[in-house]
Formats: sequence, C-alpha cells, structure tokens
Amino acid sequence: MLKKNPFGHYLILKKWLIRYLGFMSHRRYRGFNQLHIEGSEIIKNLSEKNVLFISNHQTYFADVVAMFHVFNASLSGRIDNIKNVGYLWSPKLNIYYVAAKETMRAGLLPRILAYAGSVSIERTWRESGKNVKRQVKMSDISNIGLALNDGWVITFPQGTTKPFKPVRKGTAHIIKHYKPIVVPIVIDGFRRSFDKKGLMIKKRGILQSMIIKKPLEFDYEKDSVENILEKIEYAIEQHPSFLKVIPKEELEAKKKLDVTRQWEF
Repeated sequence: MLKKNPFGHYLILKKWLIRYLGFMSHRRYRGFNQLHIEGSEIIKNLSEKNVLFISNHQTYFADVVAMFHVFNASLSGRIDNIKNVGYLWSPKLNIYYVAAKETMRAGLLPRILAYAGSVSIERTWRESGKNVKRQVKMSDISNIGLALNDGWVITFPQGTTKPFKPVRKGTAHIIKHYKPIVVPIVIDGFRRSFDKKGLMIKKRGILQSMIIKKPLEFDYEKDSVENILEKIEYAIEQHPSFLKVIPKEELEAKKKLDVTRQWEF
C-alpha cells in the first residue's frame, strides 16, 4: 500500500488517478470523437523498461492521455482498439512522459496529471512564452534516465505543438547515452479535436489517429547526433520533406469523413 516509484509517488495513489482520469477521458477518444489505432500489437512485445516512445505533438495533454489508453488496452489484449475501459483497472504504473515544468505547475489539474507520470524538465529555449537560452540541467537528464530504468518514457522531441519544428538535440543525446528501445508514434486529429492544452473539446466527430511503428535501429557508437535527429524526424513524419500541398479532393474527402462518420459505442 505504501510502495513508491523512484520519484517518491505512491503507486496506489497513482493507480487510482490513472483509473479515474482514464474513465473520465475515455469518451474523448471513443465517443465524442473516434481514435483510429494502428500497430498497437508492438506494445505487447516490448521489454518492461528502458523503452522510449517518440512522437509528434499536437496538444499539451490529450496526446499523452490517449497513449496511456492505447498502451494499457494493448497490454490487456485489445489490439488497435480501446473498447471497454476496464483495461485501466490494472494499469501499467511505470509509464512516464516528459513535460515542461512550467506547464505541469500551471494549475491544479496539470499538477494532478504530473503525479500520474510526468518527468518535468526545464526547457532550455523557451519559458513563459519568451525565448531563452540556458544550459541543460543534468538533473533533468538524470530524471529521464531514472524513468527509463524503471519503465517506459514518452517524449515529444520537438518540444512544441507546432508541426515541422526541428527535433531537439537532447533527445538524441538521451538515446546515445541510455540506449533505449525507441518506438516512433505518429498522431493526427488531436489539434482539430481539442484546444491547445488538450483539456477542452473544440470539435466533435473528428477522426483521430495513432500509428505505432516498429522500433528504430541505431548504431549507438557510429551514429552521430545529426544522424539520430534525422532518423527521428523521418520516423515521426516531421522531416521537411513531408511538407506538401494536399490535393483539394483529398482535403474535401477528409473533411467529409470527419463530419459525417457515425461512431460505434
């Protein structure tokens, strides 16, 4: 009952937080909107720890909450679906996510979400809406390593919800140093579904998607930081080469699908 994780959080409290928040958020991905999932069978075959998930980023919180749903559903045998929220009764408690410290301190709900699994770090390039430039805190790197040593870590290597921004070098250094299994995830539809924070529903009937890809392969000794960054950009489909003009007919078809599709409950 009093067991804690490496960050001093009581596991029983974290379990009940994940259960409650998962139950409250479930209809955001299977109800008001629908989450299309591909590749979640990969989750079941991963090792218990030292796994780093890398993903593009669209909202502060809705993205990572969806991943908690998908990961736990997959571990309970639900492949590519999150039917029946009962999979959260025994959630995986060593899932963490990297987030900006200022974001996780901005109100009561973010602080609660932080207890559910945040590894909070100080951003080196931006704070309170202003550009800054400061050294990486080694304690932040150590905390990410501590989380990897205990379980799985979700990170958004661009460090922003804006698309096609460069991947931060810190992610490449973490990969070279801790040598985790690196699993790419590509998400879409969250920006249209939710506000920027991912707490309020902006629009209903949106088709969200989450594609989980096979782990990346690295030569930890020979791959340079730049090579790793490029592999990450391609894997999460944020490399500049992915920028293209969407044909009008494709865009109209997507809009029609979002508006007219009838979801099953």
